[in-house]
Amino acid sequence: MSAKIPRSNENDYSPEIIAERQAFLEEKSGTQLSHTKHFSYDPESMEGNCEHLFGVAQLPIGVAGPLVVNGEHAQGEFYVPMATIEGTLIASYNRGMRVIRESGGVTTTVVSEAMQRAPVFMFKNARDGRDFCQWLKDNFDEIKAQAESTTSVGKLLEIEQYPVHNMVYTRFDYSTGDAAGQNMTGGATFVACEWIRANYPKLRTYGLSGGMDSEKKTSFVNSLKGRGRKVTAEITLPKEVLASVLRTTPELLRNSHSIASLAAFLTGASNNAAHPANGLAALYMATGQDMANIGEANQCSVYSYVTTKGDLYYSITLPALIMATYGGGTGLSTQRECLELMGCYGKDKAYKLIEIAAGLVVAGELSLVSAARTDKASSTNEWVDAHEKLGRNR
Repeated sequence: MSAKIPRSNENDYSPEIIAERQAFLEEKSGTQLSHTKHFSYDPESMEGNCEHLFGVAQLPIGVAGPLVVNGEHAQGEFYVPMATIEGTLIASYNRGMRVIRESGGVTTTVVSEAMQRAPVFMFKNARDGRDFCQWLKDNFDEIKAQAESTTSVGKLLEIEQYPVHNMVYTRFDYSTGDAAGQNMTGGATFVACEWIRANYPKLRTYGLSGGMDSEKKTSFVNSLKGRGRKVTAEITLPKEVLASVLRTTPELLRNSHSIASLAAFLTGASNNAAHPANGLAALYMATGQDMANIGEANQCSVYSYVTTKGDLYYSITLPALIMATYGGGTGLSTQRECLELMGCYGKDKAYKLIEIAAGLVVAGELSLVSAARTDKASSTNEWVDAHEKLGRNR
C-alpha cells in the first residue's frame, strides 16, 4: 500500500507539517530539496490557494517599460513585471513599448464584461424547452435576486438561451467587480438553479455546468459574446517610427497581418495574431492570475490598415481577458508586489489591469511581427538572431 502524503487536520499550513511533507518527499524520491523549501511567504497566507504545500517554484521576473497607456482606467506610464523563462521575450516586449511611446501611447477601451456559469436544463421534449425559454425571461428579476443573494459583488446581467433538442443550454452572465469570478458565479448560479427547479414543474433535471461557458477553452461564442472582459487596444503608428525603431513600413506590416489572417482561416486558429499568449502568460504568472485562463485570453482578432497619411492604424480586440486584482492568487506576497508596481492591487483596479494587459499584447505583436521578416540585403532574420543572442541558455 502506498504511503499517504502527510497532512494535518488541525492546521495543514504550519511549519511542522510542511517540514514533515518535505522530509517525506526527500525520503521517497531520494532527492535533497535545497531550493523549493526555502521561501519568504507566510505559509498561512497560502490556505485557499494550494493544498499539500511543501514549497514554492521560483520564477525569474523581469520588467519591460515604460508602457504608455491612454486608457479610461490606466493612464500614464507603467513598468510591467513579466515572469518568464524564455530569453528574448522581455527584450522584444520592451522594444514594442518603445514604438508605442514614440507613437504617443496605446488607447485602450474595456467594451463589455460578463463572467459566465452555464447550466443546461433538460425537459421531456422540445416544446417544454421552448416554453421554458419564455418563462426564464418572465422571471428574470426573481432569478437575479436569488443569484445575487449569495454575493455582495456579483450582479446577474443576462441569461443567454440556446435551446437544442429537449435541452436548453444557458449562459448566466455576471459582472464580478475586481475578482475573476469563476467561483462566485458558480455559487450564485447554483442557488438560482435550485429556485428554478422548485418553481418550474416541467423541468426534469439540470446540470450546473453544461459547457456553454467554454471555461478555459477557446470558443466561437466567447469570441463574439465575450468572457471576463472584452477590451480593444488601438494605436496609429507613424511611418517614421516604424522605420527608425522596427526597420519596417506600414505596408509591410499590413501585408504581414493579411498573411497571418489567411493562415488563421486555413488552420482554424483562434486568432490571427502572432503570440498574445506569451505576454499574457508572463503577466499572469507575475500577478497571481489563474494560468489556465490563458486558454480563453489568447483569443483575439487583429485589424489594421494604412491611413491616407501613410501611417499604420493597428487594433487588437481581446474578447475574453479574465484577470483579477483582488482575491485568488493576487494577495500572495510576490504577486501582490507585482500588482502594486503598476498600481493595480486591490479593489476598483481590475479594469486598469485589463487595459495594461491589452497594451502589453500590442507591444509584443508589433515587435515580433517586425522581427520575423528576413532582410533581403544581408539574409538575416531579427527573430532568429535575437534568440541566438539572448535565448540560448547553454
